[in-house]
Amino acid sequence: MTFFDRMNHSVATSKFGKYFRLDGSGARRERAGSKFTTEVRAGLTTFVAMAYIISVNSLIVTDSGGTCVCTSTTDPVCLTDEAYNKCLATLKLDMVTATAAIACFSTLLMGLFANLPIGLAPGMGLNAYFAYTVVGFHGSNKIKYETAVAAVFIEGILFILLSLFGVRQWLARLIPQSIKIATGAGIGLYLCFIGLQSSAGIGLIGNDNATLVGLAGCAEKDKDGLCLSPRMESPTTWIGLFGFVIISVCLLFRVKGAVLIGILVVSIMSWFRNTSFTYFPDTPTGDAKFEFFKKVVTFHPIQTTMAKMDFTLDNTEIWIALITFLYVDIMDTTGTLYSMAKFGGYMYKNGDFDGSTAAFLCDATSITVGAVFGVPPVTAFVESGAGITEGGRTGITSITTAFFFFISLFFAPIFASFPPWATGPALMVVGSMMVKSVRSINWDYVGDAIPAFLTIALMPLSYSIAYGLIAGIGSYAAINGIVYILELISGGRIAPEDKDLREPWITEGFTWGNVLPGWIQKLVCKARGEIYVDPLDVIEEEERLEREAAMAAEHTDAKIDVDHHHGGHEIPKY
Repeated sequence: MTFFDRMNHSVATSKFGKYFRLDGSGARRERAGSKFTTEVRAGLTTFVAMAYIISVNSLIVTDSGGTCVCTSTTDPVCLTDEAYNKCLATLKLDMVTATAAIACFSTLLMGLFANLPIGLAPGMGLNAYFAYTVVGFHGSNKIKYETAVAAVFIEGILFILLSLFGVRQWLARLIPQSIKIATGAGIGLYLCFIGLQSSAGIGLIGNDNATLVGLAGCAEKDKDGLCLSPRMESPTTWIGLFGFVIISVCLLFRVKGAVLIGILVVSIMSWFRNTSFTYFPDTPTGDAKFEFFKKVVTFHPIQTTMAKMDFTLDNTEIWIALITFLYVDIMDTTGTLYSMAKFGGYMYKNGDFDGSTAAFLCDATSITVGAVFGVPPVTAFVESGAGITEGGRTGITSITTAFFFFISLFFAPIFASFPPWATGPALMVVGSMMVKSVRSINWDYVGDAIPAFLTIALMPLSYSIAYGLIAGIGSYAAINGIVYILELISGGRIAPEDKDLREPWITEGFTWGNVLPGWIQKLVCKARGEIYVDPLDVIEEEERLEREAAMAAEHTDAKIDVDHHHGGHEIPKY
């Protein structure tokens, strides 16, 4: 045995290994193939895949203006106001610290209590909705940043209650499958659209009086965002496209941390002063950014966003935002957790997985704590799949990821200096990864295809995740509701010819009992005087017996084939 083999064996047979159900620990429902060293490597891989969120989320939330107040009468969004831009610079540093801190806290919770290899951080898509739809660019909408954060806090409290009673699992299973898949794809296009713009991207797309949006890439713009110089001549646009190519090629060759590599290459090139694409121009704001950047290693305490919540919820739009946060987060987190569980091999045939209730509670608690820090809703990250691919199967992977997020807290000057044209390509690539799920949509049946298409199309075109969801669910209810009514009235004589192609509304295997969390099932059994048996243990035993039966059947078939090939005679031995 090598040194690492001995270490893996020692850790697996310890109380630590048994708690995390490492392979060989003797724990109930241990994770097959899990090893301590593999878990640590997987945790580092997940961090590398997720690290871009520190800079990207800080940029997106900074675009909302945060707690900064625009007092200019001539410039409604204070694009050129020096005092406002200095406040934004402080806000960005606050967001770097807050993002790293909440990612560390939430991922640690997931590892310790749910024992899942899932990383959490402020969600891509949700942060864009928070910044650009709810609060608006530089606070241009009616809802204040402080009120939006209060809505996120309330969402977290509601999620804790919903998770305790299993309502989140129940609601998630009621959503039509086509809408679930289309939501992720629509958010992907939404992220790509943001990454193409100048506020949080490479500036390839800009305003156009005739067509609303059009090709930009211009170095100079007026206050309305219209090009004053020729298109496609902006140095920052071209270096952003260079970063996009780097990320794409790295992904093509399956380079670990491809997104982070692209961000770092473009950012490092932009850190040199006296270039046409520098992030530190010779202006007071640029000088202040450069002075902070030179500190390299420092801890920036949160100054402007900690516990800045306003619970004056007297605006109708904030309630719409709260409901949207609730719904989108149910879809996003639930979909990610279930897909990662299936990918990692710890999903059971009843649609549940190990630690599901604990995972939802960890997510809900993280949303509430994140609101105190001033960040958008926290959610599970699909980038966790990178760590699972490396072999991560337990919470040790998440604890390792959390450790690296903790280290990143002390490198705020670096993470605060990633320019939008460095992180924009990351949004575009992440968007492309999310969009590929459209191949799983049931395009063969119109009642599933049209609602899914409207969900995808309306999200980027209306610049709102909420409107896309409303369009998808509304059209699904209208189309399939009319079909159902016609079938009911006609006794089944009026029905679509291809109705057999439609997907079932409720997931196969759905029962009210398997949605209830374990603690409620225990109470029900106690009230009935019955002995509680964990349904996951029963299912695991059934699946084990099925695997053994399948292996025995394969062995029997193989023996019959051999006997038939040799005419039933015994094979001579030499």
